[in-house]
Order: sequence, then structure tokens, then C-alpha cells
Amino acid sequence: MNEITNFRGEVVPDERLVSREGDVDAFVAAVGERVRKARERKGIARRVLSELSGVSQRYLAQLESGGGNISIALLFKVANALDHRVEWLVGEDDPWSSETARVAEFYRQATTEQRQRVMQILDPGRPAQLRRQRICLIGLRGAGKSTLGRLLGEELSVPFIELNRDIEEQSGMPVSELMALYGQEGYRRLERQAIERVVATSDSVVLAVGGGIVSEPETYGFLLRNFHTIWLKASPEEHMNRVRGQGDERPMAGNPKAMEELKSILTSREVLYAKAESIVNTSGKSVEDSLQDLTATIRDLGIF
Repeated sequence: MNEITNFRGEVVPDERLVSREGDVDAFVAAVGERVRKARERKGIARRVLSELSGVSQRYLAQLESGGGNISIALLFKVANALDHRVEWLVGEDDPWSSETARVAEFYRQATTEQRQRVMQILDPGRPAQLRRQRICLIGLRGAGKSTLGRLLGEELSVPFIELNRDIEEQSGMPVSELMALYGQEGYRRLERQAIERVVATSDSVVLAVGGGIVSEPETYGFLLRNFHTIWLKASPEEHMNRVRGQGDERPMAGNPKAMEELKSILTSREVLYAKAESIVNTSGKSVEDSLQDLTATIRDLGIF
């Protein structure tokens, strides 16, 4: 279990907020750690979070370091800016690692019929049946999700869906316009709806999703339960080189710290990507070799 150190030098668990009476320092330190992790997993700088939330950078720095005397009103603003529920930052269960938190969110959104079936859905003997022959490729941009996903679909004779393109086709608008119109929170809802649509209509499919989807606890939890998830892993340098090799210079344009930021995002999301059912490392490998490794992994899992 990961641990953090509070201002008194005590080591406290990171997975659950400490709520013993009088242990305020540990509580504030744990809240600050969650804010920092949520910000890093979304890949945004503290300056950006400050602009989105209206909370000063100085205050955010104090909060993340465990020294902020955060009020519920300011914390609510920070949670909204991160597209999170405020209870995720202060509740006893860690939203990124707690199955209890995920189940509570699923149940909150479920219909009456779904609630009646919830015990069947959560039966540990049923995950393979729930996932059917649905495969989802996750990882940062440049990992090879689109290229390998398309080839894998052909290899298995099943449809390949790139989630962002599917959303664009359904809405009739490019992602950039959807983000401008609905904001990040609205786009995340479209992602969730699109994934639910795939589950409802396809038992056999290869799906490629955006790299940041793992930072949304409910959506990622739904993905893990309904798909055989495979993390396409690569080094930060390879991620960057592949994106630039596609003719996209935006990652480096006017940003000398682009590689440093990329490494930070990858590090902060690594524990989330690692929740995947399997990992395929594509670093230093040709497309053909990576496809062979991916196909072998799927055979080993007994999906096809």
C-alpha cells in the first residue's frame, strides 16, 4: 500500500483517508495527496487548475503539500475543476482503488431493473461472461492503439472502433468542437455513453480509447468490467517519437518541457494502466512484432 507522510512526520496510508478524532494533519495531507494525484492523472499543471477553479496557485500548492487549511467551499471548486465529485477527495474510500466507491457510483446511476440485477453483475464468477469477446486497448497517445487495433480487428475478423472517431460520427462534430461546446466534463459523458453503446450492441469488438479515460473512475471501472483491457505500454521517448512521426509537431511546439510533462503524466497514470488484464510492451518493436505479441496475449487469455 502506498503511504504518505504528514506534517508530524507520521507515515499514513494513502489508500484511505485517516479519520481518527484529532488527526487533522493526516486528514488534510491525504486530501492534498488526492488532489495532486487527480491533477497529475489529468495531465494539467497547477496553473491550469488554478485558472479552472479560481483558487490561487499558492493555495493549491499548500493544499497538495498537506499544509492547506482547505474550506469545503474551496474544495468544492477544486473538485469541480477536476471533474470529480467532492466526496471522492474526502471520502473514506479512495475513488481510484476502492471497489466500494465504484459500486456505489454504478448503483447511483443504475435503473430499477439494473439495481435488481446488481448482485448478478457483481458475481465474481461472471466477469468473463460480462466481457464476452470485447477487447479494449488503453495507453498514452503513440502507444499504437489505432494501428494495432485496426490490424487486430482484421486478424480476429471483428469490428474495430476508435472511440473518439465513433463519438465524432455519432455527433457529426470533430472532437475539438465538442470540447469547445460541452467542455471536458461534457465530453467525458459522451465517452461514457459511447462505451455503453458499444457494450449494448457488440459482443465481439476491438476498441481503442483515449489515454486520459483511465482518470475517470466510474467510466474506467465500467470499461474494466465489460472489456478485456490490454495496456499497450511504451517508453516516453517512443510515445513522443511516434506522435511526431505521424507529422504532429504539437507535443513539442513552444514547449521545451513537453518531454518532462509527458513522463509525469505516464508516471501518474501507470498505476491505473496497470489495472488492465494484460500488458503488451511495444517499445523498440515493429508493428508486426507488436501485433504478434498482442495476438498471443489474447490467445493466452482465451478470449478467442
